[in-house]
Order: sequence, then structure tokens, then C-alpha cells
Amino acid sequence: MAAAVTNIFAGLSLVLDRMSERRDEEAWLAEQAGCREARYLLLDAAGESYLLQETEGLRWLSGAERSAWFADVPASLLGIAGGCPHFLLALDDAHPFDALEERLAARRIGLREAGLRLAADEAGLFAYAKGLAHWQRETRFCSGCGAPLRRVAAGHRMQCTDDACGRLHFPRTDAAIITIVEHEGACLLGRQASWPKGRWSALAGFVEPGESLEDAVRREVAEEAGVRVGEVHYHSSQPWPLPASLMVGFIAHALDPAIDLRDGELEDARWFTPGQITAGLADGSFATPTRLSVSYQLLAHWLRERAELELDTLVT
Repeated sequence: MAAAVTNIFAGLSLVLDRMSERRDEEAWLAEQAGCREARYLLLDAAGESYLLQETEGLRWLSGAERSAWFADVPASLLGIAGGCPHFLLALDDAHPFDALEERLAARRIGLREAGLRLAADEAGLFAYAKGLAHWQRETRFCSGCGAPLRRVAAGHRMQCTDDACGRLHFPRTDAAIITIVEHEGACLLGRQASWPKGRWSALAGFVEPGESLEDAVRREVAEEAGVRVGEVHYHSSQPWPLPASLMVGFIAHALDPAIDLRDGELEDARWFTPGQITAGLADGSFATPTRLSVSYQLLAHWLRERAELELDTLVT
């Protein structure tokens, strides 16, 4: 059964109405952009935003500030939250970002740091805005005829400017699986050579064309660790706009514990019992995946279900 968990960047639908059915209503959009409650989130060309110096919150612009400083930057509707319209302003390299820090009394912050510092709703809005801005920057020419594209639907679609083509382009999300594999009281974790010493994580990989999520789990685990997987059960998902992924988490069951690392994707892969994880956390030889990732939640769920251990209390 799926865990009752909300991953970082997830759960935004609890506070935000994306208003997707009204994105083509130009008069309504103008009304929202001009109302007193409108808020604007700035993202620079690197996808970073601005954090208030006094509090742990994003520096949103008012409508007046947007008109005074960024009237030339098209606004993309994120939705309505708390009765206030929320918009994205994606800046380009022409704007002096360092000068903005002083003007806004705020410092630049990346999404990874924001996910661990911000309240859940602001972290989710930042992730949503970052994913949308990345797609807008990367989608400038029609893949059908090569003509330039223009932004429509409040920034959520691109349309070919060649009337003979007119093709619409929609934001893309790359699906990826991430999984804890278990066998006879142990779980399979892997590590890459570039990671900090002692860090282990769930195995992950992108879904290929014509492949179900469950089959992607079986293929990726076989490719990375040589382990054959049978049953696969959904756990939870997490938007991961770094730059454009959706991580779909699973608990899988191995048919055989034999590990074969012949393809070289991982530096190492091992089976860990709850006792080995607990001991490794205590002596510093084992490090969990970052709390930012659904991988941490998968490990926490597995320890809770198999050994009644709470990972948060084990990690110091």
C-alpha cells in the first residue's frame, strides 16, 4: 500500500489552483495581473530565485514593483493561492542579477537549498516555476518546421509562428523511476563515485519509450546492479525540475540477491539490513540520501515497515 507521505516539492494542489481552464482568457489574465494582490516570483537565467534576508521566505514582487522594474518581462500564470494570483517572471542574462540582490534586500537561492529551507507551499511554487521557466527557455523553435515560437496560454504553451504550420508545443516532463529493492530482510542501495564518502541511495533511472513504470524498475535495477526484480509496488512521486523530471518511487522485491556491476553505472551496490544501517549511521560509515529526495522517504518507509525504526531519529 502506498505510504501517506508528501515529498518535498509535492502537495502543491492543496494550496494552489492552477486555473488551467482560464489560461487562454486574455481579459481575465490582465485583470489578475493588475490586481492589488498579484505576486510575482523572479527566476534568473540559472533558475535561481531570491530569499528574504529577514525571514525564511521567497521575495515576491508586488504588481507595482513588477511594473516599475520588469514591465518588459512576460508574466506566466502559476495559479491562485490564498486568493492571490501568482505569476512567474523568468529573467534573462540582460538583467543585472547582483544589483537585484541589493534592490530586493534578498539573496539568490537555488532550488535544492530552497527545498530544505522553505515552507512546503513556497518550495512547491519555486519548483513549479523553475520547471516551467526551463521549458520556456529550451523551447524556442518549432520541431516540425523550425520557425520561431510564440508564448500563449499564460506561458504554458508555445505556438509556431508559421501560419502554415501553427503547431502547439506543450511543457514536457521526463519520467524517472526510483526504487528500494528488498530481499529477505535487506534492501539494495547503490552509490556513485562522485558522491560524498559513505552515501548510499535508492536506484533510479529514466523511463524509456514504450515502457511501463514497473518494467522500467526491473530494467534499471538489472542494468545498474544485475539484480532480477519481480513484484513492484508504487510508493509516492516527486516533481524534480532539475531540469524537467518526475521521480516515481517504488518498493520492489528481488527474485535473486546476486549483484553484478558489469555495466559500470554504479561504483558499488550492496544489501543492507536495518541493523547495518543503524550501526553505520551511529559510527558515521553510512550516510543517507539527501532529505530533499524521495529516496530518503523510500528508505524511511522501508525501515519503518520492516524494523519499526524512524530514520529521522537515527540521523543526527
